[in-house]
Amino acid sequence: MGKYFGTDGIRAVAGQFPLVDEFIEKLGYVALRQLQQRNTDVSLKPQVIVAQDSRASGPAILAALEKGIRASGADVISIGIAPTPSVAYLVKKTNSLCGIVISASHNPAEFNGIKFFTHLGTKLPEEMEDSIEQEIETLASVPVPVGSFTQDEKLLEAYEQFLLSTVDASLLRGTKVVLDCANGASYQVAVRVFAQLGMNVTVTAAKPDGTNINKNVGALHTQFMQELTVKEHAFMGFSFDGDADRVIAADEKGRQLDGDNIIASSALCMKEQGLLRGNKAVLTIMANLGCINYLKENGVDVVLTTVGDKYVSEALEKEDLSIGGETSGHIIFRRFSSTGDGILSALQFLQFVKRSGKPASFFGDQWKRYPSKLKAVAVTHKPPLDTIPGFLPAVAELEKGMHGKGRIVVRYSGTEPKLRILVEGEQEEMVDRVMQEVERLYQAQTEVLK
Repeated sequence: MGKYFGTDGIRAVAGQFPLVDEFIEKLGYVALRQLQQRNTDVSLKPQVIVAQDSRASGPAILAALEKGIRASGADVISIGIAPTPSVAYLVKKTNSLCGIVISASHNPAEFNGIKFFTHLGTKLPEEMEDSIEQEIETLASVPVPVGSFTQDEKLLEAYEQFLLSTVDASLLRGTKVVLDCANGASYQVAVRVFAQLGMNVTVTAAKPDGTNINKNVGALHTQFMQELTVKEHAFMGFSFDGDADRVIAADEKGRQLDGDNIIASSALCMKEQGLLRGNKAVLTIMANLGCINYLKENGVDVVLTTVGDKYVSEALEKEDLSIGGETSGHIIFRRFSSTGDGILSALQFLQFVKRSGKPASFFGDQWKRYPSKLKAVAVTHKPPLDTIPGFLPAVAELEKGMHGKGRIVVRYSGTEPKLRILVEGEQEEMVDRVMQEVERLYQAQTEVLK
Protein backbone atom coordinates (compact mmCIF):
# COMPACT_ATOMS: atom_id res chain seq x y z
CA MET A 1 0.00 0.00 0.00
CA GLY A 2 1.15 3.51 -0.77
CA LYS A 3 0.91 6.82 1.05
CA TYR A 4 -2.58 7.61 -0.28
CA PHE A 5 -3.71 4.50 -2.18
CA GLY A 6 -5.03 1.62 -0.09
CA THR A 7 -6.23 -1.80 -1.20
CA ASP A 8 -9.04 -0.21 -3.21
CA GLY A 9 -8.15 3.31 -4.27
CA ILE A 10 -7.97 6.37 -2.04
CA ARG A 11 -10.40 6.61 0.87
CA ALA A 12 -10.92 9.07 3.73
CA VAL A 13 -13.50 11.21 5.49
CA ALA A 14 -14.84 13.58 2.83
CA GLY A 15 -13.47 17.11 3.22
CA GLN A 16 -10.42 15.91 5.11
CA PHE A 17 -7.04 15.44 3.45
CA PRO A 18 -6.52 13.85 0.97
CA LEU A 19 -10.17 14.28 -0.06
CA VAL A 20 -9.86 18.05 -0.46
CA ASP A 21 -10.23 20.00 -3.71
CA GLU A 22 -6.56 20.79 -4.36
CA PHE A 23 -5.43 17.19 -3.90
CA ILE A 24 -8.35 15.76 -5.89
CA GLU A 25 -7.66 18.10 -8.84
CA LYS A 26 -3.99 17.08 -8.81
CA LEU A 27 -4.96 13.42 -8.60
CA GLY A 28 -7.23 13.66 -11.65
CA TYR A 29 -4.62 15.57 -13.64
CA VAL A 30 -1.62 13.39 -12.75
CA ALA A 31 -3.44 10.05 -13.12
CA LEU A 32 -4.76 10.94 -16.58
CA ARG A 33 -1.42 12.33 -17.75
CA GLN A 34 0.31 9.11 -16.74
CA LEU A 35 -2.38 6.94 -18.33
CA GLN A 36 -2.06 8.93 -21.56
CA GLN A 37 1.73 8.63 -21.51
CA ARG A 38 1.58 4.88 -20.96
CA ASN A 39 -1.13 4.25 -23.54
CA THR A 40 0.07 2.37 -26.62
CA ASP A 41 -3.40 1.69 -28.04
CA VAL A 42 -4.14 4.53 -30.47
CA SER A 43 -7.77 3.41 -30.80
CA LEU A 44 -8.60 4.41 -27.20
CA LYS A 45 -10.67 7.57 -26.85
CA PRO A 46 -9.17 10.26 -24.57
CA GLN A 47 -12.21 10.14 -22.31
CA VAL A 48 -13.01 8.98 -18.78
CA ILE A 49 -16.22 7.30 -17.58
CA VAL A 50 -17.05 8.53 -14.05
CA ALA A 51 -19.69 7.25 -11.61
CA GLN A 52 -20.46 7.89 -7.96
CA ASP A 53 -22.48 6.30 -5.21
CA SER A 54 -25.23 8.11 -3.27
CA ARG A 55 -23.13 9.99 -0.70
CA ALA A 56 -23.83 13.70 -0.24
CA SER A 57 -20.13 14.46 -0.76
CA GLY A 58 -20.04 12.85 -4.22
CA PRO A 59 -20.94 15.90 -6.38
CA ALA A 60 -18.27 18.13 -4.79
CA ILE A 61 -15.59 15.47 -5.30
CA LEU A 62 -16.72 15.03 -8.90
CA ALA A 63 -16.45 18.79 -9.49
CA ALA A 64 -12.82 18.85 -8.32
CA LEU A 65 -11.91 15.59 -10.04
CA GLU A 66 -13.30 16.54 -13.46
CA LYS A 67 -11.32 19.82 -13.38
CA GLY A 68 -8.11 17.85 -12.96
CA ILE A 69 -9.03 15.30 -15.62
CA ARG A 70 -9.99 18.01 -18.12
CA ALA A 71 -6.72 19.83 -17.40
CA SER A 72 -4.94 16.79 -18.85
CA GLY A 73 -6.88 17.26 -22.08
CA ALA A 74 -9.19 14.28 -21.51
CA ASP A 75 -12.98 14.47 -21.66
CA VAL A 76 -15.23 13.42 -18.76
CA ILE A 77 -18.49 11.49 -19.16
CA SER A 78 -20.47 11.22 -15.92
CA ILE A 79 -23.02 8.42 -15.69
CA GLY A 80 -24.36 9.63 -12.31
CA ILE A 81 -25.12 7.26 -9.42
CA ALA A 82 -24.12 3.83 -10.66
CA PRO A 83 -22.51 0.58 -9.43
CA THR A 84 -18.72 0.43 -9.47
CA PRO A 85 -18.67 -2.59 -11.83
CA SER A 86 -20.73 -0.68 -14.38
CA VAL A 87 -17.71 1.57 -14.91
CA ALA A 88 -15.39 -1.43 -15.37
CA TYR A 89 -17.79 -2.71 -18.04
CA LEU A 90 -18.48 0.62 -19.78
CA VAL A 91 -14.81 1.57 -20.03
CA LYS A 92 -14.28 -1.43 -22.30
CA LYS A 93 -17.61 -1.01 -24.06
CA THR A 94 -16.92 2.64 -24.98
CA ASN A 95 -13.19 2.13 -25.67
CA SER A 96 -12.35 4.79 -23.07
CA LEU A 97 -8.92 5.52 -21.64
CA CYS A 98 -10.03 4.77 -18.09
CA GLY A 99 -12.86 4.81 -15.57
CA ILE A 100 -13.17 6.37 -12.12
CA VAL A 101 -15.64 5.69 -9.31
CA ILE A 102 -16.28 8.10 -6.45
CA SER A 103 -17.25 5.83 -3.58
CA ALA A 104 -16.22 4.55 -0.17
CA SER A 105 -17.91 1.22 -0.81
CA HIS A 106 -19.14 -0.30 2.48
CA ASN A 107 -17.93 2.57 4.70
CA PRO A 108 -20.33 4.97 6.50
CA ALA A 109 -21.70 8.05 4.73
CA GLU A 110 -19.09 10.50 6.06
CA PHE A 111 -16.36 8.64 4.14
CA ASN A 112 -15.75 8.77 0.43
CA GLY A 113 -13.11 7.57 -1.98
CA ILE A 114 -11.75 7.52 -5.52
CA LYS A 115 -10.88 4.34 -7.42
CA PHE A 116 -9.56 3.91 -10.93
CA PHE A 117 -10.07 1.34 -13.67
CA THR A 118 -7.78 0.89 -16.67
CA HIS A 119 -9.18 0.61 -20.21
CA LEU A 120 -9.24 -3.17 -19.59
CA GLY A 121 -11.62 -2.78 -16.65
CA THR A 122 -8.94 -3.70 -14.09
CA LYS A 123 -7.59 -1.77 -11.10
CA LEU A 124 -4.39 0.25 -11.49
CA PRO A 125 -1.14 -1.65 -10.88
CA GLU A 126 0.54 -0.71 -7.59
CA GLU A 127 3.63 0.58 -9.35
CA MET A 128 1.48 3.12 -11.18
CA GLU A 129 -0.27 4.14 -7.97
CA ASP A 130 3.19 4.78 -6.45
CA SER A 131 4.21 6.81 -9.49
CA ILE A 132 1.03 8.93 -9.29
CA GLU A 133 1.64 9.61 -5.60
CA GLN A 134 5.21 10.72 -6.25
CA GLU A 135 4.21 13.13 -9.03
CA ILE A 136 1.39 14.67 -6.96
CA GLU A 137 3.94 15.47 -4.23
CA THR A 138 6.04 17.53 -6.65
CA LEU A 139 3.22 19.17 -8.65
CA ALA A 140 2.81 22.90 -7.90
CA SER A 141 -0.53 23.48 -9.62
CA VAL A 142 -2.97 22.12 -12.19
CA PRO A 143 -3.30 23.80 -15.64
CA VAL A 144 -6.53 25.31 -16.96
CA PRO A 145 -9.09 22.64 -18.00
CA VAL A 146 -9.43 22.10 -21.75
CA GLY A 147 -11.36 18.83 -22.02
CA SER A 148 -15.17 18.64 -22.02
CA PHE A 149 -17.64 17.48 -19.37
CA THR A 150 -20.91 15.74 -20.25
CA GLN A 151 -23.51 13.67 -18.42
CA ASP A 152 -24.86 10.54 -20.08
CA GLU A 153 -26.80 8.33 -17.68
CA LYS A 154 -28.26 6.43 -20.64
CA LEU A 155 -24.94 4.58 -20.89
CA LEU A 156 -26.14 2.54 -17.91
CA GLU A 157 -28.68 0.85 -20.16
CA ALA A 158 -25.81 -0.97 -21.89
CA TYR A 159 -24.59 -2.30 -18.53
CA GLU A 160 -28.11 -3.45 -17.64
CA GLN A 161 -28.44 -5.26 -20.97
CA PHE A 162 -25.10 -6.94 -20.31
CA LEU A 163 -26.32 -8.20 -16.90
CA LEU A 164 -29.52 -9.52 -18.48
CA SER A 165 -27.49 -11.39 -21.10
CA THR A 166 -25.53 -13.41 -18.51
CA VAL A 167 -28.47 -15.54 -17.32
CA ASP A 168 -31.36 -17.61 -18.67
CA ALA A 169 -34.45 -15.50 -18.00
CA SER A 170 -36.78 -18.51 -18.39
CA LEU A 171 -35.03 -20.19 -15.46
CA LEU A 172 -35.47 -17.20 -13.15
CA ARG A 173 -38.91 -15.94 -14.18
CA GLY A 174 -41.35 -15.85 -11.25
CA THR A 175 -38.66 -16.41 -8.62
CA LYS A 176 -39.33 -14.46 -5.45
CA VAL A 177 -36.31 -12.55 -4.16
CA VAL A 178 -35.51 -9.82 -1.63
CA LEU A 179 -33.08 -7.07 -2.62
CA ASP A 180 -31.36 -4.85 -0.04
CA CYS A 181 -29.77 -2.00 -2.01
CA ALA A 182 -27.93 -0.42 0.96
CA ASN A 183 -29.41 2.97 -0.01
CA GLY A 184 -26.50 3.03 -2.42
CA ALA A 185 -25.46 2.72 -6.03
CA SER A 186 -27.59 -0.35 -6.85
CA TYR A 187 -30.93 1.22 -5.88
CA GLN A 188 -32.10 1.63 -9.48
CA VAL A 189 -30.03 -0.75 -11.60
CA ALA A 190 -30.48 -3.89 -9.46
CA VAL A 191 -34.22 -3.40 -9.12
CA ARG A 192 -34.67 -2.82 -12.86
CA VAL A 193 -32.56 -5.85 -13.85
CA PHE A 194 -34.26 -8.33 -11.51
CA ALA A 195 -37.68 -7.00 -12.51
CA GLN A 196 -36.87 -7.23 -16.25
CA LEU A 197 -36.00 -10.89 -15.72
CA GLY A 198 -39.57 -11.42 -14.56
CA MET A 199 -38.76 -12.03 -10.91
CA ASN A 200 -41.04 -11.19 -8.02
CA VAL A 201 -38.94 -8.59 -6.22
CA THR A 202 -39.30 -7.19 -2.70
CA VAL A 203 -37.01 -4.17 -2.34
CA THR A 204 -35.62 -2.54 0.79
CA ALA A 205 -33.06 0.22 1.46
CA ALA A 206 -33.57 1.80 -1.98
CA LYS A 207 -34.25 5.39 -0.89
CA PRO A 208 -30.86 7.10 -0.64
CA ASP A 209 -30.80 10.57 0.92
CA GLY A 210 -27.05 11.22 0.89
CA THR A 211 -26.56 10.22 4.53
CA ASN A 212 -28.15 6.76 4.88
CA ILE A 213 -25.87 4.69 2.64
CA ASN A 214 -24.92 1.41 4.42
CA LYS A 215 -26.67 2.60 7.60
CA ASN A 216 -27.78 -0.63 9.31
CA VAL A 217 -28.36 -2.15 5.85
CA GLY A 218 -26.31 -3.59 3.02
CA ALA A 219 -23.67 -6.30 2.86
CA LEU A 220 -22.26 -5.47 6.31
CA HIS A 221 -25.67 -5.38 8.00
CA THR A 222 -27.74 -8.20 6.52
CA GLN A 223 -30.01 -9.04 9.47
CA PHE A 224 -33.06 -7.14 8.18
CA MET A 225 -32.66 -8.65 4.70
CA GLN A 226 -32.43 -12.14 6.20
CA GLU A 227 -35.58 -11.62 8.27
CA LEU A 228 -37.43 -10.12 5.31
CA THR A 229 -36.50 -13.12 3.15
CA VAL A 230 -38.28 -15.43 5.64
CA LYS A 231 -41.22 -13.06 6.12
CA GLU A 232 -41.80 -12.77 2.36
CA HIS A 233 -41.34 -16.54 1.81
CA ALA A 234 -38.70 -15.62 -0.76
CA PHE A 235 -36.49 -18.14 -2.55
CA MET A 236 -33.42 -16.08 -1.66
CA GLY A 237 -32.37 -12.63 -0.48
CA PHE A 238 -29.42 -10.43 -1.45
CA SER A 239 -27.71 -7.48 0.24
CA PHE A 240 -25.39 -5.29 -1.84
CA ASP A 241 -22.88 -2.85 -0.39
CA GLY A 242 -22.83 0.89 -1.06
CA ASP A 243 -21.21 0.71 -4.49
CA ALA A 244 -22.65 -2.73 -5.42
CA ASP A 245 -19.37 -4.49 -6.07
CA ARG A 246 -20.10 -7.05 -3.37
CA VAL A 247 -23.09 -9.16 -2.29
CA ILE A 248 -24.11 -11.31 0.66
CA ALA A 249 -27.06 -13.71 0.26
CA ALA A 250 -29.64 -15.36 2.52
CA ASP A 251 -31.29 -18.75 1.98
CA GLU A 252 -35.03 -19.32 2.34
CA LYS A 253 -34.53 -20.02 6.06
CA GLY A 254 -32.98 -16.58 6.53
CA ARG A 255 -29.46 -17.88 7.10
CA GLN A 256 -26.59 -15.78 5.79
CA LEU A 257 -24.57 -17.05 2.83
CA ASP A 258 -21.38 -15.03 2.56
CA GLY A 259 -18.78 -14.82 -0.20
CA ASP A 260 -17.21 -18.13 0.83
CA ASN A 261 -20.59 -19.88 0.50
CA ILE A 262 -21.33 -18.29 -2.88
CA ILE A 263 -17.86 -18.98 -4.32
CA ALA A 264 -17.69 -22.59 -3.08
CA SER A 265 -21.18 -23.48 -4.32
CA SER A 266 -20.70 -21.72 -7.65
CA ALA A 267 -17.28 -23.30 -8.19
CA LEU A 268 -18.64 -26.82 -7.72
CA CYS A 269 -21.63 -26.11 -9.97
CA MET A 270 -19.21 -24.79 -12.60
CA LYS A 271 -17.03 -27.88 -12.19
CA GLU A 272 -20.08 -30.07 -12.86
CA GLN A 273 -20.82 -28.10 -16.03
CA GLY A 274 -17.19 -28.15 -17.22
CA LEU A 275 -16.84 -24.39 -16.75
CA LEU A 276 -14.21 -24.38 -13.98
CA ARG A 277 -10.83 -23.75 -15.58
CA GLY A 278 -7.98 -25.65 -13.98
CA ASN A 279 -10.36 -27.03 -11.33
CA LYS A 280 -9.24 -24.15 -9.12
CA ALA A 281 -10.85 -21.25 -7.28
CA VAL A 282 -9.19 -18.14 -5.87
CA LEU A 283 -9.87 -17.12 -2.28
CA THR A 284 -8.15 -14.66 0.05
CA ILE A 285 -6.33 -15.41 3.28
CA MET A 286 -9.51 -14.34 5.12
CA ALA A 287 -11.54 -17.25 3.68
CA ASN A 288 -12.89 -19.70 6.26
CA LEU A 289 -10.79 -22.81 6.71
CA GLY A 290 -13.94 -24.94 6.46
CA CYS A 291 -14.59 -23.56 2.98
CA ILE A 292 -11.00 -24.11 1.86
CA ASN A 293 -11.05 -27.73 3.07
CA TYR A 294 -14.49 -28.38 1.53
CA LEU A 295 -13.34 -27.27 -1.90
CA LYS A 296 -10.18 -29.37 -1.70
CA GLU A 297 -12.15 -32.43 -0.59
CA ASN A 298 -14.35 -32.01 -3.68
CA GLY A 299 -11.52 -31.78 -6.18
CA VAL A 300 -11.17 -28.01 -6.38
CA ASP A 301 -7.73 -26.61 -5.56
CA VAL A 302 -7.56 -23.25 -3.82
CA VAL A 303 -5.25 -20.37 -4.68
CA LEU A 304 -4.95 -17.97 -1.71
CA THR A 305 -4.18 -14.27 -2.15
CA THR A 306 -3.85 -11.28 0.12
CA VAL A 307 -7.02 -9.26 0.80
CA GLY A 308 -8.33 -7.04 -2.01
CA ASP A 309 -10.32 -7.95 -5.11
CA LYS A 310 -7.57 -6.58 -7.36
CA TYR A 311 -5.26 -9.32 -6.01
CA VAL A 312 -7.97 -11.90 -6.69
CA SER A 313 -8.28 -10.52 -10.22
CA GLU A 314 -4.51 -10.72 -10.75
CA ALA A 315 -4.44 -14.36 -9.59
CA LEU A 316 -7.35 -15.26 -11.89
CA GLU A 317 -5.57 -13.67 -14.86
CA LYS A 318 -2.19 -15.19 -14.04
CA GLU A 319 -3.52 -18.76 -13.90
CA ASP A 320 -6.38 -18.30 -16.39
CA LEU A 321 -9.03 -19.32 -13.83
CA SER A 322 -12.80 -18.84 -13.74
CA ILE A 323 -13.93 -17.73 -10.29
CA GLY A 324 -12.55 -16.11 -7.18
CA GLY A 325 -13.37 -13.63 -4.49
CA GLU A 326 -13.53 -12.61 -0.88
CA THR A 327 -15.54 -13.67 2.15
CA SER A 328 -16.93 -10.11 2.20
CA GLY A 329 -18.79 -10.76 -1.07
CA HIS A 330 -16.43 -9.35 -3.72
CA ILE A 331 -16.78 -12.12 -6.30
CA ILE A 332 -15.35 -12.25 -9.81
CA PHE A 333 -16.92 -14.46 -12.46
CA ARG A 334 -14.08 -13.96 -14.93
CA ARG A 335 -16.07 -15.24 -17.91
CA PHE A 336 -18.12 -12.04 -17.60
CA SER A 337 -16.11 -9.48 -15.66
CA SER A 338 -12.63 -8.57 -14.46
CA THR A 339 -13.81 -7.06 -11.18
CA GLY A 340 -16.18 -7.81 -8.32
CA ASP A 341 -19.82 -7.27 -9.29
CA GLY A 342 -22.53 -7.75 -6.69
CA ILE A 343 -25.50 -7.79 -9.05
CA LEU A 344 -23.79 -10.13 -11.53
CA SER A 345 -22.72 -12.47 -8.69
CA ALA A 346 -26.25 -12.56 -7.26
CA LEU A 347 -27.66 -13.47 -10.69
CA GLN A 348 -25.05 -16.17 -11.34
CA PHE A 349 -25.47 -17.79 -7.92
CA LEU A 350 -29.26 -17.63 -8.17
CA GLN A 351 -29.11 -19.31 -11.56
CA PHE A 352 -26.86 -22.12 -10.26
CA VAL A 353 -29.24 -22.76 -7.36
CA LYS A 354 -32.34 -22.70 -9.57
CA ARG A 355 -30.72 -25.01 -12.10
CA SER A 356 -29.88 -27.51 -9.34
CA GLY A 357 -33.55 -27.88 -8.42
CA LYS A 358 -32.59 -27.60 -4.74
CA PRO A 359 -33.36 -24.83 -2.22
CA ALA A 360 -30.64 -22.34 -1.34
CA SER A 361 -30.39 -23.89 2.15
CA PHE A 362 -28.97 -27.07 0.59
CA PHE A 363 -25.89 -25.11 -0.45
CA GLY A 364 -25.58 -23.54 3.00
CA ASP A 365 -25.40 -27.00 4.59
CA GLN A 366 -22.57 -28.43 2.48
CA TRP A 367 -19.66 -27.50 4.71
CA LYS A 368 -19.03 -26.78 8.37
CA ARG A 369 -17.76 -23.32 9.15
CA TYR A 370 -14.83 -23.28 11.55
CA PRO A 371 -15.43 -21.04 14.56
CA SER A 372 -13.93 -17.77 13.43
CA LYS A 373 -13.39 -14.42 15.10
CA LEU A 374 -12.35 -11.24 13.33
CA LYS A 375 -11.36 -8.29 15.49
CA ALA A 376 -10.49 -4.78 14.35
CA VAL A 377 -8.10 -3.05 16.72
CA ALA A 378 -7.90 0.74 16.35
CA VAL A 379 -4.34 1.96 15.71
CA THR A 380 -2.81 5.42 15.44
CA HIS A 381 0.02 4.29 13.15
CA LYS A 382 0.91 1.16 11.19
CA PRO A 383 4.49 -0.01 11.77
CA PRO A 384 5.24 -2.94 9.42
CA LEU A 385 4.40 -6.11 11.32
CA ASP A 386 7.82 -7.60 10.66
CA THR A 387 9.47 -4.61 12.37
CA ILE A 388 7.61 -5.16 15.65
CA PRO A 389 10.11 -7.00 17.90
CA GLY A 390 9.18 -10.67 18.31
CA PHE A 391 5.56 -10.20 17.24
CA LEU A 392 5.34 -12.39 14.13
CA PRO A 393 7.45 -15.23 15.62
CA ALA A 394 5.18 -15.23 18.69
CA VAL A 395 2.08 -15.39 16.45
CA ALA A 396 3.66 -18.28 14.52
CA GLU A 397 4.22 -20.15 17.81
CA LEU A 398 0.59 -19.60 18.80
CA GLU A 399 -0.58 -20.99 15.46
CA LYS A 400 1.77 -23.96 15.82
CA GLY A 401 0.12 -24.65 19.18
CA MET A 402 -3.22 -25.11 17.38
CA HIS A 403 -1.78 -28.34 15.92
CA GLY A 404 -2.98 -27.84 12.36
CA LYS A 405 -6.59 -27.31 13.48
CA GLY A 406 -6.61 -23.55 13.23
CA ARG A 407 -4.90 -20.51 11.83
CA ILE A 408 -4.12 -16.86 12.58
CA VAL A 409 -4.08 -14.00 10.07
CA VAL A 410 -2.89 -10.55 11.16
CA ARG A 411 -2.90 -7.58 8.77
CA TYR A 412 -3.59 -3.88 8.67
CA SER A 413 -6.75 -2.63 7.00
CA GLY A 414 -6.03 -1.08 3.62
CA THR A 415 -8.76 1.55 4.05
CA GLU A 416 -9.02 2.27 7.80
CA PRO A 417 -6.65 2.88 10.76
CA LYS A 418 -7.16 -0.62 12.10
CA LEU A 419 -5.27 -3.86 12.69
CA ARG A 420 -7.38 -6.85 11.69
CA ILE A 421 -6.88 -10.11 13.57
CA LEU A 422 -8.51 -13.29 12.24
CA VAL A 423 -8.42 -16.47 14.32
CA GLU A 424 -10.03 -19.75 13.27
CA GLY A 425 -10.05 -23.11 15.00
CA GLU A 426 -12.10 -26.19 15.76
CA GLN A 427 -13.07 -24.96 19.23
CA GLU A 428 -14.51 -21.55 20.03
CA GLU A 429 -12.83 -21.43 23.43
CA MET A 430 -9.43 -21.86 21.82
CA VAL A 431 -10.25 -19.18 19.23
CA ASP A 432 -11.17 -16.66 21.96
CA ARG A 433 -8.04 -17.42 23.96
CA VAL A 434 -5.72 -17.09 20.97
CA MET A 435 -7.43 -13.86 19.85
CA GLN A 436 -6.85 -12.26 23.25
CA GLU A 437 -3.22 -13.35 23.24
CA VAL A 438 -2.51 -11.99 19.74
CA GLU A 439 -4.04 -8.61 20.65
CA ARG A 440 -2.05 -8.55 23.92
CA LEU A 441 1.17 -9.34 22.07
CA TYR A 442 0.56 -6.57 19.52
CA GLN A 443 -0.20 -3.95 22.17
CA ALA A 444 2.78 -4.99 24.31
CA GLN A 445 5.31 -5.14 21.47
CA THR A 446 4.20 -1.89 19.81
CA GLU A 447 4.71 -0.19 23.18
CA VAL A 448 8.37 -1.22 22.86
CA LEU A 449 8.60 0.79 19.61
CA LYS A 450 7.32 4.03 21.18
